[in-house]
Amino acid sequence: MATNSFLSVKEIARQLLPRLMQNLGFPNLIYQDYSGDFVAGKGATVQVKKPVVLTASEFDSGAGITAQNVDDSKTVEVTLDKLATVDVEFGAVSLATDVDSLARIFVEPAAIAIAEKINSDGLALYKDIPYYTGAAATTPDGLDDFALASKILNDHNVPVAGRNAVWNTAALSKFQQLDALVNAEKAGSTEALRAGSIGNVFGLNNYMLQGVKTHTTGAAGTTIAVDLTAGYSAGVSTIHVDGLSSAFVKGDLFSIADDTTQYVVTTPGTLSTADQDITFYPPLAKDTADGKVITVVASHAANMVFNPGAFAFVTRPLLAPAGVESYTTSYNGITVRVVRGYNMQYKKEMLSADVLYGYKTMYPEMAAIVLG
Repeated sequence: MATNSFLSVKEIARQLLPRLMQNLGFPNLIYQDYSGDFVAGKGATVQVKKPVVLTASEFDSGAGITAQNVDDSKTVEVTLDKLATVDVEFGAVSLATDVDSLARIFVEPAAIAIAEKINSDGLALYKDIPYYTGAAATTPDGLDDFALASKILNDHNVPVAGRNAVWNTAALSKFQQLDALVNAEKAGSTEALRAGSIGNVFGLNNYMLQGVKTHTTGAAGTTIAVDLTAGYSAGVSTIHVDGLSSAFVKGDLFSIADDTTQYVVTTPGTLSTADQDITFYPPLAKDTADGKVITVVASHAANMVFNPGAFAFVTRPLLAPAGVESYTTSYNGITVRVVRGYNMQYKKEMLSADVLYGYKTMYPEMAAIVLG
């Protein structure tokens, strides 16, 4: 069959985008930033406005109101460092000359594959979150897990509206067996029993995502401790530790003796013998003396609860490559490019679909991890 009967890249892109959006999970639960400004490719850096956060206070009839400054100018730099792409030899799809056959051969599998990568990359943002509840290697299985996770958000004055939770398959399986969620007379709905959905529990909109990460803790040792004769003052974000047999990695959670604050490693230094510098968040809440024991959370599943403003999903359209057939389409903050080209080295026609994006943690205090 002549190749000129093949559907155009414009038609392919327009078929692919809605299917991609249907398969996206995590980006649809968080703040999205999109503009129509084209960028050259992976590695581009853009400025993104942070979501505005306001505080509600009790009205004082004697003192009157205190106006808050609505600062819409705060921006953060986001690197578009992710390029999800599906590339196939043109011969594999060249016989698809109608929408149905093309959907089966390329559009549907490409949309699923790209969405899985986008979801997976976003769920890795757990490494920025220091606040946690639950027990490592113990799957959440009770209503108290929802309540304790909500408490962390409440303690940080996180807005109640729009709170979401993402759980791995093991946690969902446990929740689906809770009488309070599956019994109609208690839950008011049989949806959990019939459709496997647990809906909203204690103000959390709950979702199961197969890409929820499992964190493998790096730090290990007999006695991991703060190492500096004079100790460290409250407010510092980097300390030296000793007693290590293996190094901290990004996302390791820890606490320090006589300090109830929970910390996460953001930048691990190089392990030298048994010593290592670590940068973490939040900064030290109180002065810490030399020799204070550090307790590291063991490997765990990183289920997350969060307000949409905690994270941002940022996309921009890609420029069309020179000398090939290309089409870019966007809708509701998602943009996809489809390119049909020719590989001179291997003398093959290729069909490619790709999405350029980046993620950013905007407000770590608006999220928490439920260990599993």
